[in-house]
Amino acid sequence: MYYDLNVPYTSNQTDLQRTLTFLAELGYSTIALNHTITGNIPAEITNQIPKPLPFDLPPKLTVLRRCTLQYSDPGQNYRLSSLSPTYDVFALRPTTEKALQQACHSLECDLISLDLGIRYQFYFQIKTVKSALDRGIKFEICYGPGILNTDGGASRRNLIGNATQLIRATRGRGIIVSSEAKTALACRGPADVINLAAMWGLHQERGAEAVGREARSVVVQSEMKRKSFRGVIDIIYGGEEPPKPLKLGREEKGKPVKGKRKAGVLDDNTAAVVESSPKQVSKREQKRQAKKARQDSAKTQGERLSEVPTDVIRRQETAIPGPITSENTR
Repeated sequence: MYYDLNVPYTSNQTDLQRTLTFLAELGYSTIALNHTITGNIPAEITNQIPKPLPFDLPPKLTVLRRCTLQYSDPGQNYRLSSLSPTYDVFALRPTTEKALQQACHSLECDLISLDLGIRYQFYFQIKTVKSALDRGIKFEICYGPGILNTDGGASRRNLIGNATQLIRATRGRGIIVSSEAKTALACRGPADVINLAAMWGLHQERGAEAVGREARSVVVQSEMKRKSFRGVIDIIYGGEEPPKPLKLGREEKGKPVKGKRKAGVLDDNTAAVVESSPKQVSKREQKRQAKKARQDSAKTQGERLSEVPTDVIRRQETAIPGPITSENTR
């Protein structure tokens, strides 16, 4: 999965659709449309990128919405907390050294995107860049202005020099590469981007991560900040049992009944034969029935003896002759 997290959003729907379609054909699966705010944050914060887009997209393409705040005064950051939850990805683009130091040390953002097509009057300090990397903030390099070369080669020279300096300061860690392509002519495939980053001093493995794993970590981290508790805990499944679906019979599903059929489904003659046929009884049940029959017979005999009168029993006892002895014969 390859990512391009900086595609400028324009009102020209035809050019935008052509650019997104071409990026999808190049092999990108996730693209972020970028809306840039310069200077102060507006009073009413609304997402300027419509969702869904008013034109058809490739079926396997995921489109995110991103906002980039370009500022030079460090005192313009008092409303960043209200701007960040409105978009999927929030990036800062400082243009001065003090603004860059503040963005690396204290400001909350997902990405620091530097305009490497201009000439800066300061160097990228290792300590300043390392503080941002320790906080999980990535740095973005955009190759689009250097590809178009509309100013006679100045932007291309500045891009090569600034990108080399930034890669040296970060030691190749926390770098993502985006296009910032306003037209489809400035877009390049992932393999071309990896080779281009290798010319700046970024190893090919790091270059592959710049358009893959590192870019994905920016998207996942931004989602965690917006949806989870303090950016740490996200409840995906709370343990609720889903409702059990009702099991339909084979007849309700339209499937033929196999094997034994129920009595309600049988015909009258077949049901009579089934009812008249003896059921098989287990050996344990046979023993239980025999024991119960013996108990019932003994109980009935005891009841019959109790119904006989006592005088009859005495007469029968007196009528019985005793044993014959020699005295009785005399």
